[in-house]
Amino acid sequence: MFKRPVFETILKRIKEKRLFIQVLAGPRQSGKTTLALQIIDSLKMPMHYATADEPFLKDASWIEQQWEVIRLRSTGKKGLLVLDEIQKIPGWSEVVKRFWDEDTREKHQIQVLILGSSPVLMQQGLTESLAGRFELIPVTHWSFKEMHQAFGFTWQQFVFFGGYPGSVPLIENEQRWRNYVQDSLIETTISRDILLLNRVDKPALLRRLFELGCRYSGQIFSYQKMLGQLQDAGNTTTLAHYLNLLSNAGLLTGLAKFTTKIHRQRASSPKLLVLNTALMSASSGFSFDEARQNPEFWGRLVESAVGASLFNATYGKDIKLWYWQQGNFEVDFVLTTKDKILGIEVKSGRRREKLLGLKLFSKQFPESKKLLIGAEGLSFEEFFNLDIEQLFS
Repeated sequence: MFKRPVFETILKRIKEKRLFIQVLAGPRQSGKTTLALQIIDSLKMPMHYATADEPFLKDASWIEQQWEVIRLRSTGKKGLLVLDEIQKIPGWSEVVKRFWDEDTREKHQIQVLILGSSPVLMQQGLTESLAGRFELIPVTHWSFKEMHQAFGFTWQQFVFFGGYPGSVPLIENEQRWRNYVQDSLIETTISRDILLLNRVDKPALLRRLFELGCRYSGQIFSYQKMLGQLQDAGNTTTLAHYLNLLSNAGLLTGLAKFTTKIHRQRASSPKLLVLNTALMSASSGFSFDEARQNPEFWGRLVESAVGASLFNATYGKDIKLWYWQQGNFEVDFVLTTKDKILGIEVKSGRRREKLLGLKLFSKQFPESKKLLIGAEGLSFEEFFNLDIEQLFS
């Protein structure tokens, strides 16, 4: 049983009195469907599972058909309807609202679990039509602990192969593994979860931005510098929008600079970060052994794995993830929650050996805690095994 906290949360809510629609949103291969099937197997009530993830688009009548099935199966009883990849249905939220409100009036005890792989589109539909009727449960990429428990991954394997459980059977043949990540995960996410469902005027620019992010993950890049690298005549607003689409799809994000001044946060250059290091490894051309023997690439990969783990662990929580920089001094990651600040430096052996950035950060924010990961600090295996709340204890 993996994603156990999420599983137990959903199970508890479904067993309670019918109050809200449960919504699972997260990137592909994060375990949403597996969680739903585990829920189905653990409950004794009439159920119906249906997915809209087909080669052709369905319309709103598809939702109506699925709803009628569970109504027939659960006459006079409590029932569960699971709708997977629902963001593929145009106007899905209006149809769900209509049927949910009908069942509420008629006192039908049909519980609804909705799954979607495009969190931004899910959020749009939820806030536009289903306000007050849903609870959102984010599902993120698999952590090291989950990959270790399920497949016996070492922390080095997790750093290189990332947190995609479906790719594990292919890691003994790395060419097949790379093809799977590039074709079944990256291309499918970009073409079906981003381009098909959003207005993107420059799809080639979005793809090149993703490639740039994989190449320079862990580095701070101004939008102007990105445009120069991408050789595009676009504008920074478009680039920021595309980066946001990639982030919502679970591929690539841009961390903002930590500062106490809000306007400076908005104007800061983003720090590019892949959200699953498999994306970076698969496009690098390095094998697992070659990557570990290349200090420069392995250092960037390790730093990105730490950052991706922090991003995924803080997603949906009251903890914010940033980076910090002043002049030539930098702190890799900063976590903030309420009145607590934690500066994190990743010592991968490739740069900033004297930790001058962390020292300056401590002077500017004397109330902050500091954490060194790697070398004489916390080991990488220890870090990947920690829960995010333990970092503040």
